[in-house]
Amino acid sequence: MKFIVTSSDLHKHLQTISGVLGSNNTLAILDNFLFEIEKDRLTVSASDLETTMITTMEVKSEESGSIAVPARILMDYLKTLPEQPLTFTVDEASMGIEIASSFGKSKMAGFPSDEFPKNPVLEEPSEINVPAEVLSEAIQKTIFATGNDDLRPVMSGIYCELGTEGIRFVGTDAHKLVRYSRTDIKAASNGTFIFPKKPLNLLKGTLASTDADVRIQFDNTNVMLSFDENTVIARLIDGKYPNYEAVIPKDNPNKMLVSRTALLGSIRRVSIFSNKTTHQVRLRINGTELSISAEDLDYSNEANERLTCSYEGEDMEIGFNSRFLIEMLTNLQTEDVQLSLSAPNRAGILMPVGDDADGEDVLMLIMPVMLNS
Repeated sequence: MKFIVTSSDLHKHLQTISGVLGSNNTLAILDNFLFEIEKDRLTVSASDLETTMITTMEVKSEESGSIAVPARILMDYLKTLPEQPLTFTVDEASMGIEIASSFGKSKMAGFPSDEFPKNPVLEEPSEINVPAEVLSEAIQKTIFATGNDDLRPVMSGIYCELGTEGIRFVGTDAHKLVRYSRTDIKAASNGTFIFPKKPLNLLKGTLASTDADVRIQFDNTNVMLSFDENTVIARLIDGKYPNYEAVIPKDNPNKMLVSRTALLGSIRRVSIFSNKTTHQVRLRINGTELSISAEDLDYSNEANERLTCSYEGEDMEIGFNSRFLIEMLTNLQTEDVQLSLSAPNRAGILMPVGDDADGEDVLMLIMPVMLNS
């Protein structure tokens, strides 16, 4: 088996899928890329059994065949090469791989392709097309809110609701929650699933750099995303997602409108002086003045800043975890944000104001922390 490919093209495609490779694989074969040649198309797969990423590219070849190629050594080698054509020659009897470049020849041992796990097949999948830009935005705005608790695996993924009314993506760890909705994209039928975090993290960058539509197919066990020359197949998180709508307070009479960048900057500065365990910042809203303060009594550290805001409601004092607030404000892009509150012991709702894409709705919920008296 023989094929010729450009070093930079191969490196770029392998980088797209290499993130799925685990460092402690249970099967040695998973430390390899699966190369499959069909005439002038090379398909490369990487898998950790839970997630499989596949990419295809054009090469020069008249043959067909497959082999598993050691991933790390190939990636390290490609990093050192300037752009040039590489000739891969595979001895199917000995599984030896020879790579010829303008500098000379390199050899490594491959493995039989039949040892590589087979890709899952989706049974009667539901399907929807979503623009890559929208999916990238949905992942970006929700993934930071997901949890890392092994005891509650359903919260470690993004909950996807695809329906005839629109699509919705939700991430929560019980301390914060983000709901990202689009009414301008609709599915033919209603369906829900919990998408694991790892493949979505790997996809973020790739999705942001394409303007293609992403074909999403899913059944009860797996989800498959296809766009451009890439395919991702992931095993869904099994379980029932919590009723997130029940925790979103419906009546929030106290509404504060404030500059997002001013609030973010102030919280970043003040939080440096907060308690390193609770990361608590105190918001005191009085008329058009917002006072932001933090203290760490153990080290006699404290800070206080004031901002101008527009506020409707009763004067209020409420505490939040500054790290959560910073994450939320960083993941919004609008000039102003609205913080809606009902009581110091009830969740606050943070929403962007103006400049939203048509049909886009973003709601961020943050649970308060108890203030020291």
